Amino acid sequence: MKIPPYILIVLTLACCTNKSKQPDMVPMSKENLIQANHGLVSIDQERIASYAERRQWNMQTSKTGLWYQIYEHGAGDSARTGLIASINYSVWLLDGTLCYTSDSTGEKTFLIGQGGVESGLEEGILKMRIGDKARFIMPPHLAHGLLGDGKKIPARSTIVYQVDLINLTH
Repeated sequence: MKIPPYILIVLTLACCTNKSKQPDMVPMSKENLIQANHGLVSIDQERIASYAERRQWNMQTSKTGLWYQIYEHGAGDSARTGLIASINYSVWLLDGTLCYTSDSTGEKTFLIGQGGVESGLEEGILKMRIGDKARFIMPPHLAHGLLGDGKKIPARSTIVYQVDLINLTH
């Protein structure tokens, strides 16, 4: 008995298809997502605490999870929403990788309260006066989140800012 080639092809394809049942996907409940987020935040906080302790930085923590230390105090005006902040800065990952610095990119200028920078940076700047120098450690939710910045900061990264508030203008 001779089998036509097209039937052989159909039989071969039918036999080679994976008929095993895929595992049922259980949708994540809101409670499960909240628990997962709390777990990630706890891990981030432990890493940050260890990082700051190794460097003997005496840092404070805000309600949002920003770690900050103003280690040199200036005598200028206080930062507030609606002013344009000019800063010199450096940004590192917790592993010590230097990502950005105003030495290579120039000072950063932004309107406080408008967004466009990390929410942790805005929050930290609002704690400063002109002439202050500070450190901010930002967990992912205050930095570049789940995706990173697409350049030098990987997904879900905690970042460290070293900031010098140079000027505030209208």
